[in-house]
Amino acid sequence: MKRRRVKITGIGFVTPAGIGTDEFLRQIKEPVSRVGALKRFPDAAGAFAGAEVKGFKLEKFVPGVNARRMARHTQFALAAAQLAVQDAGYTFGALRSRSALIMIGATLMDFGAINRAMETVVDTGPLSAMPTSVTSSMVSRIGATVGEAIGGVTRAMSFQSACCAGLDSIGRAAEMIAQGEADIAICGGTEAPLHLHPMIELRMLGLAPGNPEQPERQCRPFDRWRTTGVIGEGACILVLEAEHVGRPAYAHVDGYSFASDAMGSSCDGMLEAMRLAVGNACMRPIDIEAVSAWGPGHKLIDAAEATVLGQFFASRLPEIPVTSIKGAIGNPLGAAGAIQVGCAALGLRHEFMPPTVNWEHPDPACRLNLSGRVRHLPHANVLVNAHGLSGSNACILLSK
Repeated sequence: MKRRRVKITGIGFVTPAGIGTDEFLRQIKEPVSRVGALKRFPDAAGAFAGAEVKGFKLEKFVPGVNARRMARHTQFALAAAQLAVQDAGYTFGALRSRSALIMIGATLMDFGAINRAMETVVDTGPLSAMPTSVTSSMVSRIGATVGEAIGGVTRAMSFQSACCAGLDSIGRAAEMIAQGEADIAICGGTEAPLHLHPMIELRMLGLAPGNPEQPERQCRPFDRWRTTGVIGEGACILVLEAEHVGRPAYAHVDGYSFASDAMGSSCDGMLEAMRLAVGNACMRPIDIEAVSAWGPGHKLIDAAEATVLGQFFASRLPEIPVTSIKGAIGNPLGAAGAIQVGCAALGLRHEFMPPTVNWEHPDPACRLNLSGRVRHLPHANVLVNAHGLSGSNACILLSK
C-alpha cells in the first residue's frame, strides 16, 4: 500500500499559557513566564516553583463527567481530547464507529493518588489503604478514560518513554495512519507532577530549583545564567487524519524517529533521531527551516542539545531560527513534546515562532538563533525535539 501523508486537523491545549487553541495562541506569543511559587507544600519541605494550569475544572469541558476519583493528568488529557475533537469538527460519539487510535503518553504515574494513599496508611494504618489508587494512577488509565468517553470498543495504547512520551505517541500514531492501519488518531501527552512527591525528588536530582527566588525568572532556556529549569504541568492532544480526509490541516507530520543516548552521554541520540526523522520525510538538513528545541533551561542539557544542533546543521546553524517554550510553561515532562508539536503546528499556520522567554544573555556554549520576542516569519517546516532523562530522544518533522 502506498504510504499516506498524515495531517493535524484538531489541537487541544491545557497549559499554564492557556486552555484551548485560541487562548494558547494568544498567550504563547507573549514574552511572559507562567512559572510561580507553589504554595501547597509544608513549609518544612522548603520552597518550590512550578508552572501550574490555574482554574482548571474538567466539568467545564466535559459536562456530566465525575472527576472526583480521576487523576489530574487524566483530567487534563480528557479535556484536551474533547477540545481537539471539537476543533477537528467531530464529537466523541461520532468517532465510535471510526476505530480511532488513542495514543497518549506520560512520564509518571499519578503521584496525587500515590501521595494520598501513603499519607492515609501512615496516619491510620494499613487497613485504610485505598486499592483504587493503584488502578487510577496507572499511565494506561489515561487512554482508557478517553476511550470510555468515546464509547464502544477502542484501540487505546499508552506510552511511557520518559519525557518523550507525548511526542512518541504522536509519532507512532502518525506512522500507523501513514501505513493504512488507521484513518484517525487521538494522540499526545499529559502530565501533572506538581505534588510533594515527586517534586522533592526532582529537586534533589537537580531538575527543579532549590531556592526559587523570583520564580518567574527561574526557567531560562539557553541563557548563560540558566540553572536547572522548572517543572510544569499540562496536556496537548491532537487529532491526526489521513491526507484524503477533506478537513483543513494545521500541518502535516512528515517525519518521525527516536533514538537512545550512549551510556554516559547526553543528547547524542537526539542527533540520530533528527537525522532519521528528516530522512523519513525524504528531506535533508539543508531543507529544514526552523527548530522547536527541547531546551528545558538546564545547564548541561541545553548545552548538549545546542552541540548536536551544531553537528546537524553545521555552517547553517546561525541562520536557523530556534525556540524553546519552556521559559513560558516550564517543563511538563511527557506532555512537553506534545505541546511543542501543537505550538509548532500553529506556528506553521500563522507564520510565527514563539519567544524563548527569559533568554537574555547569550551563552557561548549555545550559539543558536534565539529571540526573547515573538518572530513573525513564514516557514515551510519545523523540527520538534524531545529528550528524556532515561536517555530517550525523539524528533518529529512538521511541514505545511
